[in-house]
Amino acid sequence: MSTIYRLLRPSIKATSPSPFLCTSSSHTYTQTQTHASDILIARLRHTQIVPDRLLGLKMKAMTEKRYALLLAARDSDYVKKVYGGYFNVFVAAFGENGERWDLYRVVDGEFPDTDELHKYDGFVISGSPFDAYGNDYWILKLCLLLKTLDAMDKKMLGVCFGHQVLCRALGGKVRKAYTGWDIGLRKVKIVKDLFPCGYLNEMDDIPPALSIIECHQDEVWEVPTGAEVIAFSEKTGVEMFAVGDRILGIQGHPEYTKDILFNLIDRLLNNDCIEKGFAEDAKFALEMAEPDRKCWERICRNFLKGR
Repeated sequence: MSTIYRLLRPSIKATSPSPFLCTSSSHTYTQTQTHASDILIARLRHTQIVPDRLLGLKMKAMTEKRYALLLAARDSDYVKKVYGGYFNVFVAAFGENGERWDLYRVVDGEFPDTDELHKYDGFVISGSPFDAYGNDYWILKLCLLLKTLDAMDKKMLGVCFGHQVLCRALGGKVRKAYTGWDIGLRKVKIVKDLFPCGYLNEMDDIPPALSIIECHQDEVWEVPTGAEVIAFSEKTGVEMFAVGDRILGIQGHPEYTKDILFNLIDRLLNNDCIEKGFAEDAKFALEMAEPDRKCWERICRNFLKGR
């Protein structure tokens, strides 16, 4: 079962919980506003002069774009409390009015039905604490799903683990990073004027280097055949890769807010994944600068919507 979310895009803030909160184990989400199209359809149904055929055409014309989040991580207590879950974080960053977003918790074995895949305009694969090169059953099943979506020419956006597992599924190579953990803000240099990455070429106001939140110890070693490396940094050679206008991988976290990373650093430290000095340095650097979230959100939205 997936969560269904019809979007009236919220403004996400760390200081107040999201209005779209999970209210039951069946992943039912509530919203405080009504779709304008729903209101119009309701009015049409109560207007005697509108024939059923015209009503059907009106409803078809209002068909909403549909996207799926393939969630490869379990919600942290902090993210659940402040944002209502990672799903809300992603939709607030990448979603727009009039869209439907569905949630599949692939980390828990929840996948879309094969006969439903054609209904989606795009898929987003999230980050994860798991290794993209691991052989857990759900990771292997996810790789198979991504291969299927590739064969269907579906748009796919991978973030962090999602970036890496996309690479693996399409024939690339992912391993531990040569230089270890990368946590904090990283300046990423974007290679523009690459055909056919139209979503970048049309954004003349995007600077050649952007800061993004990073938290990873694995990286792409080799991109799949046919892929282009479209961004890199001093730390990581493949910060972004693309296959035409339909596949985009981003090593960083364009959806993250700084408070989410602060909490994640604390959890990594408490679980002895990183050293105290490393954690303190990462926090200090994070306090001194800001990620270019608006630019990253535009890149991701333009990619997903085909602009």
